[in-house]
Amino acid sequence: MPSLKPVICAGLLALTLTACSTAPAAPALDPVPPPAPRPDAKTQLEYGNPPPIGRGGY
Repeated sequence: MPSLKPVICAGLLALTLTACSTAPAAPALDPVPPPAPRPDAKTQLEYGNPPPIGRGGY
C-alpha cells in the first residue's frame, strides 16, 4: 500500500493548479452612464444655472 503523504500532496497540487488555471469572468459593462458633473461656482456665475447645453468652447 502506497504511503498516504504523496497521494495527498498530489491531490493538493492538482487542486491548486485547477484553481489557478480558471480565469475570473470579465466584469459586465454598466449600461447606465455616470451623472453629469455639477457646474462649479464660477460656471454658475458666468452662465447662470444650469449652464447652456450644446455650446462648445468659450
